[in-house]
Amino acid sequence: MTEEERYLFDLQGYLVVKNAIDADTLAVMNAWIDAQAAQNPTWRAQPHKTEIANVLTWGKPFLDLFANARVLPYLKELLGDHLRLDHDYAVFLQPGAKPLWLHGGGTPFDPSQYFLFRNGKMFNGLLVAAYALTDVPPGQGGFACILGSHKSNYACPSDIMRMQRESPIVQQVPVQAGDCVVFTEALAHGTLPWTGDHDRRTIFFKYSPGHMTWASRYYFAAEGDAEVQALEPELTERQRALLDPPSIDRHRRVP
Repeated sequence: MTEEERYLFDLQGYLVVKNAIDADTLAVMNAWIDAQAAQNPTWRAQPHKTEIANVLTWGKPFLDLFANARVLPYLKELLGDHLRLDHDYAVFLQPGAKPLWLHGGGTPFDPSQYFLFRNGKMFNGLLVAAYALTDVPPGQGGFACILGSHKSNYACPSDIMRMQRESPIVQQVPVQAGDCVVFTEALAHGTLPWTGDHDRRTIFFKYSPGHMTWASRYYFAAEGDAEVQALEPELTERQRALLDPPSIDRHRRVP
């Protein structure tokens, strides 16, 4: 991270990493999702929310994404060298999709998704890399947040958090297909109504410090889904380290 990027993440709670997925890979990913949706209606975007987990099992372009060399340096600086992938999923939205209330925020303090600054360094709990597979133009909805709320000392008014009234402090974050939004879960964030003229497709990879977990339903490398475990022979050393279960003393350093 550059000095400016550190300043911006500390200030606002997120960064946009441009062109995190190249155009050719992006086309392959979207074509694969199109093919799944043509065969299975559960893969189609809905007016409410289509959420599908186990992105790692969707083929090599998706598997390679969770250790993306373009984004990993940001994750390592914000979580340390012993970070781990905690869970993953994708969200597909149709035009007209409803909002998702804001959640997170620095207060009340949540020990699983925190932001702290100590001794010249940022420390985070759950951290997100959200990859846009389609464009999210200005003013058309999608990811939104309250800048700086990861450090707030007071709780945000509930009617703003529940989107019961509009507020200028809730800011949309426009991105282009292939961009990645890296943000701390301590940031108050949610989803504005999707008004674009195409489906919004986003892949979420959520990472934790190596000693902790947020989604305790499974660990990829230990008690996880059999489909994910079957990928083990295909994994690089870096990917294996990112899939370690949480441990204070045995978690590998991510190269």
